[in-house]
Amino acid sequence: MIKSVCGYCGVGCGLEYEPNKLIGDIAYPTNEGKVCSKGVSELISIETETRLLRPQIRQNINEPFQTTSWDEAIERVASTIKQTPKDKIGFYLSGQLLTEDYYIANKLAKGFIGTNNIDTNSRTCMASAVVGYKKSLGADFVPVRMEDIFKANLLILTGANTAEAHVVFHNNIKKAKKQGLKVVVIDPRFTDTAKIADIYLPIKAGGDIDFFNLLSKRLIDEEQYNKPFVKKYLNGFELLKNKFKRAAVTKMLKRTGLTQEQFDEFYNLYIESENIITAWTMGLNQSVQGVDKNLALINTHLLTGKIFKEGNGPLSLTGQPNAMGGREVGGLSTMLAVHLGFDRESIDKVSKFWKTDKIDNQVGLTATQMLDANLDVLIICHTDPVYHLPNRHHTQRQIKNIPLVVEINAYQNSETSHYAHIQLPAAPWGEKEGIQTNLDRTITKQEKLTRTSIECRADWMIFQLIAQELGFKEAFDFKNPKAIFEEYQQMTKLNRYMDISQANYDELSQKPFIWGKKIKHFLTPDRKGNLFYVENRLLSEKISLEYPFILLTGRTRDQWHTGTKTNLPSTLLKYKPLNFCEIHPEDAKKLGIDDGESIQVSSKRGTIITVAVVTESIRPKSLFIPISNREVNFLTNDLLDRESLEPDYNHSAVKVERLDNEKE
Repeated sequence: MIKSVCGYCGVGCGLEYEPNKLIGDIAYPTNEGKVCSKGVSELISIETETRLLRPQIRQNINEPFQTTSWDEAIERVASTIKQTPKDKIGFYLSGQLLTEDYYIANKLAKGFIGTNNIDTNSRTCMASAVVGYKKSLGADFVPVRMEDIFKANLLILTGANTAEAHVVFHNNIKKAKKQGLKVVVIDPRFTDTAKIADIYLPIKAGGDIDFFNLLSKRLIDEEQYNKPFVKKYLNGFELLKNKFKRAAVTKMLKRTGLTQEQFDEFYNLYIESENIITAWTMGLNQSVQGVDKNLALINTHLLTGKIFKEGNGPLSLTGQPNAMGGREVGGLSTMLAVHLGFDRESIDKVSKFWKTDKIDNQVGLTATQMLDANLDVLIICHTDPVYHLPNRHHTQRQIKNIPLVVEINAYQNSETSHYAHIQLPAAPWGEKEGIQTNLDRTITKQEKLTRTSIECRADWMIFQLIAQELGFKEAFDFKNPKAIFEEYQQMTKLNRYMDISQANYDELSQKPFIWGKKIKHFLTPDRKGNLFYVENRLLSEKISLEYPFILLTGRTRDQWHTGTKTNLPSTLLKYKPLNFCEIHPEDAKKLGIDDGESIQVSSKRGTIITVAVVTESIRPKSLFIPISNREVNFLTNDLLDRESLEPDYNHSAVKVERLDNEKE
């Protein structure tokens, strides 16, 4: 029996493996033996027919790929990098990578090539939470853990559909409810998560800031905030209080789409609850005001002092298995390494540690900026920007202009593969080992369960081959993931609050390590939290007579993004369909649309064909299309949050038209 950890979502469930058999690890604290439909399918993904097994190369994207050798492929990548100015080189990484992969890529790009243009697809899901935590708490630190729901009285889920996106955590929520936990779900859709709610609040899309501002204002007005905590530990209270004096309560409530009675019921439960956790994910983060939504939410925990103690705190629900590990390493272009920025002191520390003088002091391009930056080289690893970036027609036009696109992937059926010049076959889950950090700072080891396919390489090995071909052999002479992780552990000592160096690599599959357990205070220079007054500035795309619906997007339980591993003839999990569009009965009736009928959904940017699901689970004038529909981003707008540069995926104006054809 080999113990490992799941490589799908941010919950990070423990698994046990025997030849041709995979079950949940009863001893693992996160899941206690439970696994979801995606996790139990992990073994299938290793031998799927879409595996990329050999290096592929072509001169231009109109030619077919030809099989090549690793030596030829790496030589072409390295020789092109040598001839390219560093600001014209980009690395586009993924929360699917292991910590060692992230570390080598980050060290190579920032430390030795000298480009800070290295970012991750976490930019499109968690960047707003990162900025929100840093501004309010002083660091990208999640101050609460999933197990705390068993010590909480109230769990508020907002912009989060745990029943489909974090399935095992959702099962634990249901278990905690039996022990007395109350649950409030705030969502424009009556989701599977909302079905377990004690209070369901059908908020209007875009009303999140107004909702949390109403809560904060009422806490202040009725003096229900924690006065000693605010006085001793917070900055910005008087400014916030004065700003709220002029806030238009009626207008804010109207923008939430809720009645006064609905808000009062929630508020009464809130002030009666001693221990409160608020959890959120893409519904708040993926917004043109994603950072402000995070700050408005975190304000409520600061005002009440419900933070840094068991059963309390703002819990961002990370989507991917190692997005947290990538943030710790420094995989975002807006940080240097181990949570350090591009200030002179940090650059000096990291330069000395890596023994390099090539670190640039300018923040790099984010994933949402790279394709508009006229890059000459773009290395994409375990992610699919052509599919997942908004305004896909624009994305496709831009990626065509990049002279060298290198795709490192375990699978050959990505949307991005159509625009790649070189494909390098990476080892998938089960064929490699390394470390990942789940959404609440639990570090676990993914074990190698089977042999690595003969022409495939672990991602860290691929980046190391490029580094060595570039002439950086001494700095990139790692024999195995353990050696990389241990160098990274030493590097975390450059940061005053990271204690990852205390973990033992060899024990991590049997004994996970939780970093930051002793942190019970703010990580700002003055060790005080920061309150911020934010307001709903209505920056999202506006509906119109031509485009009268708001499009919402999100995950479904049984598929992972594009379904590269799960949406295949031989592996398809036969549960929810991949392509559907929820529409309210009132809207369907006005448009003459029947349930199950093919419809056309259009925005200013594009058009897709989908299938109507007529349901009262969604608010009128709103639609929902899952991101398992590979074409959904032909519709979405590319407005970005000004601080996190995360896209506004959940507020695109669209129209719906009935198609005159047979029902599907």
